[in-house]
Amino acid sequence: MFKKIQRRFSHAQTLAIGHFLVILMGALLLMLPISSRSGTSTDFLSSLFTSTSATCVTGLVVVDTGTHWNFFGQLVIITLIQIGGLGFVTMGVLFSMFLNKKISLRTRGLLQDSLNVDKVGGVIRLVKKALMGTLIIESIGAVLLMFRFIPEFGLQTGLWMSIFHSISAFCNAGFDILGSFFGAYSSLETYAGDVLINMVIMSLIVIGGIGFIVWADLLEHKWHFRKYRLHTKIVLVTTFILIFGGAFLFYLFEKDAILAGRPIHEQILCCLFSSVTARTAGFNSVDFGVVRQSSALLMCVLMYIGGSPGSTAGGIKTTTVAVLFSSWFNSVRGHHDCNLFKRQVSKDTVRESSNVLIMTMTLALVSIMTICAIQDLNMLDVAFEVFSGLGTVGMTTGITRDLVPVSRVIIILMMYLGRIGSMSFAYSFFEKKSVPAVQNPVEKVMVG
Repeated sequence: MFKKIQRRFSHAQTLAIGHFLVILMGALLLMLPISSRSGTSTDFLSSLFTSTSATCVTGLVVVDTGTHWNFFGQLVIITLIQIGGLGFVTMGVLFSMFLNKKISLRTRGLLQDSLNVDKVGGVIRLVKKALMGTLIIESIGAVLLMFRFIPEFGLQTGLWMSIFHSISAFCNAGFDILGSFFGAYSSLETYAGDVLINMVIMSLIVIGGIGFIVWADLLEHKWHFRKYRLHTKIVLVTTFILIFGGAFLFYLFEKDAILAGRPIHEQILCCLFSSVTARTAGFNSVDFGVVRQSSALLMCVLMYIGGSPGSTAGGIKTTTVAVLFSSWFNSVRGHHDCNLFKRQVSKDTVRESSNVLIMTMTLALVSIMTICAIQDLNMLDVAFEVFSGLGTVGMTTGITRDLVPVSRVIIILMMYLGRIGSMSFAYSFFEKKSVPAVQNPVEKVMVG
């Protein structure tokens, strides 16, 4: 079936259809009575919302994962998260390699688009490294979490807790199953001051969010920053600035509010965790329903930026922001080129970054206005929810469960588009055309 889809559709269309089929399959499984703790069927829209959120590694939920779904339902969710995090194409290739089947050139091209790499050569080798790295990192994360969860919940439950949260964190999904112990939708608030839990979850989120291409570069060149590819340099520097810059601003906004009265180590952990998780992870160690508006707006910005290309994260990506900012800065200085780390970024890359910014911002604004027109909700809460969906983050101020069916469908579309990429979705409808030999005359337009 997969090969038939490949032959009939373009790469962008294949990715869009493939994600849709995985989501639909997950929704049908979650609808079954054997998936819920109550033993009754879950309505289709709630199942579809959960399946989309898991496959698109978002974390927004309309029912609490720990209290509503039983072990089978949670197993379906974590499987969807793993497929969504690595990409269904990568999982398909893994299955083909397991059966010792030859990987076609077209499949390699599809992998290239799925992982956002610049060439087909070496893509299978990258996939093998990514899969092996994923297995190792998720296993290490699970083992470390066992030191906290097994003594607290017992061997069987603690083991499942550790595996589930390690995969969820690495894939930047933000799903948790702690609700049955600490209250529905509580996420990691109980562990706000726990150094082990915070450091392990944050490390998994960051490692999963920098991208497989960066992994390969780091493994090859170790600590020699000058030898890194331009892509790796941009990702690492931008990620560092966003994490610590976001944490510092969150502290300034909340030191006399939600952080007041907490021990200093817990304040530091909350600030760092909130900044990291806003980069498309979706866990929370503080209640974002009661943070100040300045903090909520900061989180919207971080969620909109997201992680890095070729990773388990969403958003418009760190490289997009870096390229656009550099282009603007160079333009203000009177330079016509976009330069980063003594390298020139191509004009096509700058134009693509601009397209992504315009497309995603248009989608976000239309969605916010539509939901506000349908429901009488606070606009900042709605914006928070939309950017969380579009950035495949999963953080919420608590309005997800209050959304009416139409609003839920809008958030579902935001999560779907945020995962496959708005430009990829657009390309699936409009085929790229070559530059015509005869073009229209150029005329200057005054802007700004």
